[in-house]
Amino acid sequence: MSFRRRDFVSTLLTAAAAAQVASRGARAASKPLGIPGLFPGRVVSARHTGSVVDGKFQAEPIRAMMRKGMTELTGAPDWIAAWRMFFEPGDVVGIKVNPVGQPDVVSSPEVLHEIIAGLRQAGVKAKDIVVYDRYRRQFLHVGFDKWLPEGVRWSWAAEDYQENQLGMDGYDENHYMEMALAYPGEDARDPHVRRSYAAQFITQQVNKLVNLPVLKHHQSAGVTLALKNLSHGLVNNVSRSHSSSTLNACGAFIPAVVSVPVIRDKTVLHILDGTLGMWHGGPGGRHGKYVWAHHTIYFATDPVAVDKTGWQVIDAQRAAKGMASVALSKPDADSGFLNCQPEHIEIAGALGLGVFDDQKIVRKQLDLG
Repeated sequence: MSFRRRDFVSTLLTAAAAAQVASRGARAASKPLGIPGLFPGRVVSARHTGSVVDGKFQAEPIRAMMRKGMTELTGAPDWIAAWRMFFEPGDVVGIKVNPVGQPDVVSSPEVLHEIIAGLRQAGVKAKDIVVYDRYRRQFLHVGFDKWLPEGVRWSWAAEDYQENQLGMDGYDENHYMEMALAYPGEDARDPHVRRSYAAQFITQQVNKLVNLPVLKHHQSAGVTLALKNLSHGLVNNVSRSHSSSTLNACGAFIPAVVSVPVIRDKTVLHILDGTLGMWHGGPGGRHGKYVWAHHTIYFATDPVAVDKTGWQVIDAQRAAKGMASVALSKPDADSGFLNCQPEHIEIAGALGLGVFDDQKIVRKQLDLG
């Protein structure tokens, strides 16, 4: 009997639903702001062809994209009012950047600066803004620390990537996702091996989070957008989710992590930086081989809706290059996994993390030049 795609999705959904999460003692954003947020199923995209010129980001077009995108997402009368729908004085706000696609596709300084500006105008003090990625060394290698305005802080959970990610320095034993999945060679009977613990950054240092992912292919997860920027950036022991080209469980792992209450409740806004995109060869850079200037930034409170949109954008670019869709792609020299698993987006929708059905997603496209 053939193993149909429907059976595969059903199996992953069952696994994700069975994953246990534990979370207590953290101050979170008010429930309506947490995932899927104030605007389930709504995605606004702002495009400006001048946002990247000769490979260089352009501050003024990006500023216009950010201002128009935020007001269209929220329906607010102006930029400041849009940010005040999510943030207020006294909040301590984290910004989750993405350095993994270096040197090709990472969260851009111009978009990051606009997020910081919006937070400041909502009344959040510079010292109460914390820019974060999981690995300190990768953060520094990209130069994120050099982009920060005076007073804005930065944080990390671990020094650098390791195959075995069981260390607890920087993580919180009270907040975790448990799944019957172990990195090969570890004792799966040990609860610690089956758990991914949330970073102290999200559990103790901030009460709200802005998610700043990029538009990128990923050879095990299919795409790495809003959901994966959270799932693989905010917990430890993630290598078990894709430990080999055939031992791949990203489809279930990603939505299970994002369902951890302290992550789900504190994440209030997703700004997907698609000024540049990568249609193949992810997660790491391939020195420009698969990069294109997409000139677009996406705005949402719903990570499922924005990820479904980004997935379709990447598939369209792949089709234009004569390549199969992410879900149907097969291994090649630059993408070695047997089956990519963009199903994580559909499963996240089934778990209530957002809207997956295209008929229920409301998309507004803005062409600014």
